[in-house]
Amino acid sequence: MRYFISFSYFGKNYHGWQIQPKSPSVQAELTRALETLLRTEISLTGAGRTDTGVHAKQMFAHFDFPTAIPVAELCYKVNSLLSDSIAVHDIFEVHPRAHARFDALSRTYEYHIHTSKNPFLTDFSFFLKRMPKLELMNEAAALLLQHTDFQCFSKTKTEVNNFNCAITKAVWKQNGDKLVFEITANRFLRNMVRAITGTLLDLGFERLTLADFQRILDSKNRSEAGTSVPAHGLYLTEVAYNFAELQPTSHLKTTATNES
Repeated sequence: MRYFISFSYFGKNYHGWQIQPKSPSVQAELTRALETLLRTEISLTGAGRTDTGVHAKQMFAHFDFPTAIPVAELCYKVNSLLSDSIAVHDIFEVHPRAHARFDALSRTYEYHIHTSKNPFLTDFSFFLKRMPKLELMNEAAALLLQHTDFQCFSKTKTEVNNFNCAITKAVWKQNGDKLVFEITANRFLRNMVRAITGTLLDLGFERLTLADFQRILDSKNRSEAGTSVPAHGLYLTEVAYNFAELQPTSHLKTTATNES
């Protein structure tokens, strides 16, 4: 039987989602908690990766277990074993072929910035001493929706088959002294959101022009883009699925249709 697990985490103390040798990760801690309670080896597959220090307000993973699980009880017990930096919100059965990564329709990230010094935001938002030009950054952000190849914003020497992503939303919003950059796509490359954010800030501080930004998009060269902003301002905020298609009985309907 296959189960989805919904959770969130504060990423400061972790070297990202994925298990790392000799370094704490969210996947490792969550796997240990499940294995302790279920008394068997658990393989946990996440909806994607987040880098060191990045946070997640919503994240999903799946795992298999041979028998039915009292999910409400397991959810409560898992939380009792986890550190305060990770919270499990739900565990639910899905059909056996449901996949936390491949069935995700889109991912949404937010990058948070504040421009007035605030000790309570130090670990949650990137501090800038002045406000960049929001209108200019939104003009450039709109150009992202016209492109599909984002090699210029990808971490170099990364193992991917292609650099194509379908971005459906990219917008900056201001609330007083705070800025949030929100971006949605079907997939993201390693370091992509932080590189895009840093390059857009270069534009907002007029170190680049719109023509420069367009040239960077066309270049397919990471060295042409700006520096990556710090990880602590970045949040994975939503992983979208068609949950009706993930129901335990949905694969039976598909099989029956194929056989008829």
